[in-house]
Amino acid sequence: MKGSCNCNTVSFEILNEVEGLYQCHCKLCQKQSGSTSNTATIVKGDDFTWLTGENSISHWRKDSGFTSHFCKQCGCPVPNRLRSTNFYWIPMGLVDDFDINVTTHLFCASKASWDLISDTASRFDGMPADIDAFFASFQK
Repeated sequence: MKGSCNCNTVSFEILNEVEGLYQCHCKLCQKQSGSTSNTATIVKGDDFTWLTGENSISHWRKDSGFTSHFCKQCGCPVPNRLRSTNFYWIPMGLVDDFDINVTTHLFCASKASWDLISDTASRFDGMPADIDAFFASFQK
């Protein structure tokens, strides 16, 4: 699977199949996406590669540790390594073509009042207690 930012300066490839997507409904993701949630997946570092534009990425970090990486040219959110782990966060709106379902909803307790979650995916009020199992659930 390949993906890119709006201006195509930053591009990347996911080298293995993705098992599922999650939507995070926390206030930070609402603000970052400008919508009800952020739809993303997690991939192992070995399954991710930059194709172009890695030097065109800037980032912003909140005191809490929340980090947003984005293309310096178009401002589009782009993948980033999850802190000091060997996993990458991938915003799925950047991926060109895929047929993968949302399997998990996070931070449902803080979702927007006008956000209606209509699928049967797992739901959590916050982050799942076993974060390692959560990350692993997106891998083949």
